[in-house]
Amino acid sequence: MLDLAILGLLEERDLHGYEIRRQLRESLGLLANVSFGSIYPALTRLEKAGAVATTEGGSAPNGSTAPAPPTGSLSGELAVLRSRKHSPSRSRRAKKVYRITDAGRLLFAELLTGGGATDDARSFGLRLAFARHLAPQARLALLERRRALLVQRLGEAETARDDLDVYARSVVQHTADGVARDISWLDTLIEAERAALATAEPTTA
Repeated sequence: MLDLAILGLLEERDLHGYEIRRQLRESLGLLANVSFGSIYPALTRLEKAGAVATTEGGSAPNGSTAPAPPTGSLSGELAVLRSRKHSPSRSRRAKKVYRITDAGRLLFAELLTGGGATDDARSFGLRLAFARHLAPQARLALLERRRALLVQRLGEAETARDDLDVYARSVVQHTADGVARDISWLDTLIEAERAALATAEPTTA
């Protein structure tokens, strides 16, 4: 799931590692607890697989500017060299910028369709967050697959409720109410997707 999130963010634009973490935590709240200890091994794995590539880039820390042009005098040149030597930014490594590759785009598409993946709430929510990258029919299939699963769970909850005491039954009812709301929400999304597909389809004479 982390690979999917990283590739999805890089599909939008090239990012530094800390920018990836910030967006995972702030923009994709489903991964709010992700740490650098998880992100960088994932980035390394994706880089080794050829899914992402890196370049050195970004503005220098401490707001330092580009190297000064030649001054035209020996004393001026020596002053520039001394300032560069003692500049703290010289000891800092340039930040890596990560970008998705063509192989990464293929992997992203494979992960996004979710074939054979566990369709839990977090993975579904993450796929839905990047659903604009899916073809319309694939996007509709994602929503319908999730709806079918929730309908099944709702039916199982109804069956199990009779064997529970009043307190356990109230917990099951509360969960079932949430599932029912999710189904209603999915119905709205599915209806919109079907309407968009119908509009996009060419009319026959």
